[in-house]
Amino acid sequence: MPKFSLEKIVNKDRTSVFDIFSDFENYQKIIPQHYPSIRVRSMRGAVSVVEEHLILGDLELLIMAKHVSQKPIIHEIFVIGGDAKGSKIKQEFIELENATKVLVDVDLKFKGKMKLSMMFGKNNFKHDYDVILDDFVKIAEN
Repeated sequence: MPKFSLEKIVNKDRTSVFDIFSDFENYQKIIPQHYPSIRVRSMRGAVSVVEEHLILGDLELLIMAKHVSQKPIIHEIFVIGGDAKGSKIKQEFIELENATKVLVDVDLKFKGKMKLSMMFGKNNFKHDYDVILDDFVKIAEN
């Protein structure tokens, strides 16, 4: 299954960048082209369970995700149900002088029809996820 890493430099302080990247409650408002719908099911401290409709390239994914945050250092997403159950995304935020380095590790897993679509489609998940990250960077820097 697709496994890749990405890196972004954001010209903003680490806490501000973390707040944008981990604000899943507002994904639908700030990047609706990637997250047309979000529904928070549960929040307990730094752990939340969220229903997400995610557009990744030409795939539409319906997932249940567990978001775990260690502010302002790490935001992890564990897909616990839906089209990409078993997938993991880890975002690490490293403070630089006048900027933040965001390291992202993505491990996508697909089941059933999604797996077949992935195997026979012409998907470039690394590029597609990079587009989402670029949109987060634009928002964080403005």
